[in-house]
Amino acid sequence: MTAYTATVTVRLKHGVLDPEAETTKQALDRLGFELSALRSADRYEIDLEADGADEAEARADEMAERLLANPTIHDYEVSVVEAAAAQ
Repeated sequence: MTAYTATVTVRLKHGVLDPEAETTKQALDRLGFELSALRSADRYEIDLEADGADEAEARADEMAERLLANPTIHDYEVSVVEAAAAQ
């Protein structure tokens, strides 16, 4: 088994209200930063052991499907690197 770090980035789908991002965008606008849009995201870094990168990615994908993201309102991305390469 090899150690991997899987990164799962979860964000709301386009069209779903994102009050946290809207509030932050308004604050940035007041500070003089002009933005056309801002979206918030959650990022999870998961350290796990797997026989290969494909298995690690499949396990992280299952975690996202079952708990980390709600497929009705969220999109998510999974990326995997060997733990030694992640540091």
